[in-house]
Amino acid sequence: MRRCFPRSSSKSLYVVVPLIASMSLGAFGETVDNSSDLLVMLQGSDLDSFIHSINEHGAVITHHLPIINAIGARMNAKQLAAIKRDTPNIERVIDDLAWEPEPEAPDLGLCPLRSSIELQWSDNTATWRLFNKSDEPLTIAQGSMAWPEELGELKSASWNSSSLNLAPANALDINDNPDKTRDVVWRHQQPLTIEGEQSARVNFRFASAPGNEAALQSQLTLQARVDEDCIAELVPSYSAPSQDTYYPTVSGAALLHSHGITGKGITVAVLDSGLWEANTELSLDTQGQERVIARYDAIAGAEVDSAFDESGHGTHMTSVLARSGQVTRPGTSLPSYRGIAPDVKLAVVKAFGESGKAGFLDIVRGVQWIVDNQERLNIRVLNLSFAARPRWPYWDDPVNQALMQAWRAGIFIAAAGGNEGPEPMTVGSPGNLPYLLTVGAVTDSWTEEDRNDDFVPDFSSRGPTPMGHIKPDLVAMGGHISGIMRPGSTLSEQLPEFRLQSGEFVMTGTSQATALVSGLVALMLQIEPDLGNDELKCMLVTSAEPAIEKDGRYAYSPFTQGKGMINIQRALTVGVKHCQQASLDIEADIANEQHFQGPAIFSEHTAPYLPGQSDVISERISEKGLSESRRWGVGAHLQRLTEEPSAEPTNWLEIYNAEQRRIKALATEDQ
Repeated sequence: MRRCFPRSSSKSLYVVVPLIASMSLGAFGETVDNSSDLLVMLQGSDLDSFIHSINEHGAVITHHLPIINAIGARMNAKQLAAIKRDTPNIERVIDDLAWEPEPEAPDLGLCPLRSSIELQWSDNTATWRLFNKSDEPLTIAQGSMAWPEELGELKSASWNSSSLNLAPANALDINDNPDKTRDVVWRHQQPLTIEGEQSARVNFRFASAPGNEAALQSQLTLQARVDEDCIAELVPSYSAPSQDTYYPTVSGAALLHSHGITGKGITVAVLDSGLWEANTELSLDTQGQERVIARYDAIAGAEVDSAFDESGHGTHMTSVLARSGQVTRPGTSLPSYRGIAPDVKLAVVKAFGESGKAGFLDIVRGVQWIVDNQERLNIRVLNLSFAARPRWPYWDDPVNQALMQAWRAGIFIAAAGGNEGPEPMTVGSPGNLPYLLTVGAVTDSWTEEDRNDDFVPDFSSRGPTPMGHIKPDLVAMGGHISGIMRPGSTLSEQLPEFRLQSGEFVMTGTSQATALVSGLVALMLQIEPDLGNDELKCMLVTSAEPAIEKDGRYAYSPFTQGKGMINIQRALTVGVKHCQQASLDIEADIANEQHFQGPAIFSEHTAPYLPGQSDVISERISEKGLSESRRWGVGAHLQRLTEEPSAEPTNWLEIYNAEQRRIKALATEDQ
């Protein structure tokens, strides 16, 4: 399914992924109308003198940010000039934070026609909704449908209330098709038009009703065609989406749930758009106890009784991370839950508004509150499911400066890589910060038990960072992730095509992958609460499973898959606590004494590359779906070989044997 996102503008604010845009602020010293208000950040060591000068010149302080030695204030250009003249200790000024971008029309690519995420069944009749996401009418030239024998004859089809013509007629005869698959083309004598920003319903009545509606969806093929460049297709489905979210099983969290590992005793801060607490699967843990222990509105700068989520994004992230509802799908090992870490405590930090945008001063203020309240609330993990195009080197970015303080304080941070792929150097900020864990996305193609069709989708942002660091660090499930969304929220109104009949929302992006990873980290901390941030990150990246081609080369560049797909069981068994992370010095970085360059090589004539990458990375373009050549993980790669590898560029057999020795040693320790 093709996903579309707004294009980045030359200036913008932080926005929650998947609605990602750039953050690019005007250059210091540009000419500004004296009568207009500016939102300014002043940075330096003497905040008291800043406050005095701001007050003396009649400006208004908006943000007090000692975590990065900064003050935010509203003023006009004349006041700013006077403050800069009279305050000698100012080291940095960013002076156009009040800039608001013009509204951008969504980039719909070549096709604004969208399909609903699932069919709606009423006995033997299926209804397929089509959405026109543009403001101009769309005319459907024709559609097609293929269905399994289980449904029998297609009795009729209609567009809203008008009957459709079906051809070829013999496809309606269930005896004519030896493979028992029915196949028709549907059209109408009159144009089938969907008005701008409206939807239409296509109804199909069969001889028989389906046994399992959701499972049958993967056996159906449905298309609606405007022209060769604009086709909407029905996507597959899991077999029981109303009973299971599946990603806890795919990620390995469900196995830990069955052993009582649910994130108990760990607090996760979610810095996003707030939380819809009316849903008890979010506000209560698996024992029915309140688990939202604090709420901070970083926009208002105050602790609040409710950080209400107008956007819907923060609620969806929290649902992925912490939903406490039980899985009810038959055959599932119980207890198993629909969120990754269903018993974590939650600290809700609201920095994003109804439109999904946030200024970095509010984000910094949110991070500062998290650090200030870390000990009181036992905050161990911070989830950041947003990104912006980097403007500064990582150490000069005000958000990254605050996050370095949080990392140093012992708060593990997972950040979304962004949804701006597949071009190189599209990983956003704060994912460009080398210390924290940056997450890309992978999709399972709706088959939770078959890893051979798992792939990195185009939207997942690619590295390296502008400073040459390899990002993302790893990839995690981020395709068609279902979760709770408040009815009436911005996203639910903008994207009705992704609403399931259960009321849940299915969304795709590195945001969802990041929330999943934050939940897995909470599970690890319940098992080993004394793990430090660098140890956690090293365990995760050294145990991740890379995609490997049959010839032994990596299927994807590290700029695409990082170290590979996250695997929590491997992290807990073969993950190494010390890795290249130790070569970084956060104290020197914060003190502005030393900053760090990554290994990527930049050239005017080629895309960024790594030394020797042509020897170990396949030039073959990996399939977007089922692959006979790609396998995830060393074990899966070796198992598919018919003879012992002899000349692979990476000695996978040696790596596998070393891991087996570590597992054996761990088992011996536990006896």
